[in-house]
This record gives sequence, structure tokens and C-alpha cells, in this order.
Amino acid sequence: MFQKVYLFLFLWPMQEKIEKIKSALQDSKNIVITVHRSPDGDALGSALALSDILSQLNHNVTVVSPNSYASFLYWMKGNDDVLVFLKDLEKSTKVTKDADVIFMLDYNHLSRIGEYSNLVRDSDAFKVIIDHHQDPDLDIADVIISDTSICSTAQLLFNVIEKLGYKRLIKKDVAECLYAGIMTDTGSFKFSSTTAETHEIIAQLIDLGADNSKVHDLIYDNYTPDRIKLLGYCLNEKMKIFQDLHSAVISLTEEELKSFNFRKGDTEGVVNYALAIKGITFAVFIAEKEGAVKLSLRSKGDLKVNEIAKKYFNGGGHVNAAGGVSDLSVEETTNKIIEIFKKYKRVINQ
Repeated sequence: MFQKVYLFLFLWPMQEKIEKIKSALQDSKNIVITVHRSPDGDALGSALALSDILSQLNHNVTVVSPNSYASFLYWMKGNDDVLVFLKDLEKSTKVTKDADVIFMLDYNHLSRIGEYSNLVRDSDAFKVIIDHHQDPDLDIADVIISDTSICSTAQLLFNVIEKLGYKRLIKKDVAECLYAGIMTDTGSFKFSSTTAETHEIIAQLIDLGADNSKVHDLIYDNYTPDRIKLLGYCLNEKMKIFQDLHSAVISLTEEELKSFNFRKGDTEGVVNYALAIKGITFAVFIAEKEGAVKLSLRSKGDLKVNEIAKKYFNGGGHVNAAGGVSDLSVEETTNKIIEIFKKYKRVINQ
């Protein structure tokens, strides 16, 4: 067992963290790679990219997702071998208890992995966080590589892979997983977190074999008819626009979702359509799923929706993109959001 040493971006040089990881990977190990609940393209793309590389180094690697995820991510190499904790309980439990090393990608609080959290917390494995979200829990990992200025975990992981000396192992499949992660977490490179370095890494991934057009098509141009109809319903029937508050909200009940044969991932990105309206700088999407009312918050400029999510909805995230959960009904949550629009009017209008 490795002695626990907390290594943070602002306390320790990156190279010291890299050496700790190298030491943990020195011999063939049982490795588990974990992601947050309902993993998105960044989480799953990062996990499958890292899994491929570590497998090439003769480690025994398993990716575990706390629950299921959108079908438009199934094309990634290694997807068929992902264990879903809630469905593959026995196997997930065994590999986690047997793990020598656990990588925690795209999350930094155990609450983000739901019922799977106890197993990860209680494991004696050497734990590594690679993430770009704010306010990491300081007590859950041996090495924490965290940089909130970077657009995606996939971009941060690329840097880690390079510093570990594993860039030679980035083949086409790995490159496409990383490309998908960066593309999805930057809104196809339109978010302000997209930097020159982001584009430089994307160029390298294309040079390494990533088919950028194919990846975009598989993720964004692969809707079912039901998903398109649901989007139309959201925009035509369920969107409320408050021009004077520069805000908009879309809300759906579980019954409404079921009427469109909802599948996980079908509401991905809906909130961005509200934010795309001229003059709108704060948009919220509310949906009742699996008995819980969940929110996606997006903003432009200086409005910190992660702080709003944390203060009102037990959530968090990035400055301009965050999520949370409400203990109220969809209608009551919508009314609460409208009151928040009014309360933050001065900041929204800046």
C-alpha cells in the first residue's frame, strides 16, 4: 500500500505527481477507471482512452460507470466491456475490491458516483483524480491532478499521458475517444474555455488518426425521430423566455418524457438552444427523471451558475455550466428559477 500523500496542482509540481503515478504503474496491476453518474462524452471518452493505453502496458483494466449512459457514446472502442455498477453489481464489486489502482476521471467528489461511492472510498487501492471541476474533495485520493482552467478532462488527460511518456500509445481509437471528450465539453469548441492549446491538441489528435468528421456525426447527427420530436416540443411548447431578464427556462415532467419514448441522452444539449437565443445570457433546463427533478444551468459572461447550483440546488460544476437537483416539483422548481432570474437580474444584464 502506498503512503497517502495529497498532491495538488497549487502545492506540488506536476512532475512529482507524474512520478507518483509512474511508481504506482510500475508493475502489472489491476486497475479500475471510474467516472461520474450518467457519464458524458468527456468522462467516458477519457476513461476508454486511458483504459486502452493502460491495457497496452499489460495492466488488467476495467472501466466502471455508476449507471447507464447515452447510446450515442456506444461507438467508442471498449464500450462493450464497460461495467455498469447498478446492472453488473457483482462484477463491479469484485474488480473494485481487487483493484491496486483506481483512476477517478471527470469528478472530484464521491457524491458524483452515487451508490458506487462506498466501494471506492473503502478501497485500499492507490487513487488518482484527473479532473477539471472546482473544489475537489481533499480526502479521497492519493494524487489529485486538477486544473479548472482546462476545458475538459480529456485535454488534461492528454497532457498527463504525454508527461507519462505514453503518447506513442495514442492510436486512432484512443485519439477519437479524446477528441470526443474535448469536443463535447467545449460545445464543439465554442465555449470560452477553448484555448489555443485546445486546438493544438485537437490538431495532434487528428494527426494521430482521429476522424473528426466521423466523431461529430456519431455524437451530434445521430438523433432518433423521438428525440427530434422531443426537442421540437421543448422549444415550441415548454420554453419560457424572459427578455427583460435575459433568461429562459425549459421544463419537462417525467410523464412528458415518457410520451416521447425517452432514452438516456435524449435531452442532452437542450439547454443550449435556450442560451442560443439573442439576448439570453442565463438558461435553465429542468427535467424530472427517475423520480428526481434535475437541473442544467448555463450562462454567458460573469454569471457564475456553479455558485447558484450550489446555493439553491445542492449542485455545482463550472462557472458557465452547472447542474443540480431540486426537492420540489417541476412546476415549483420552475417558479423558483424564475425568482432566481429576478434576484440575479443585475448580474444577468451585465
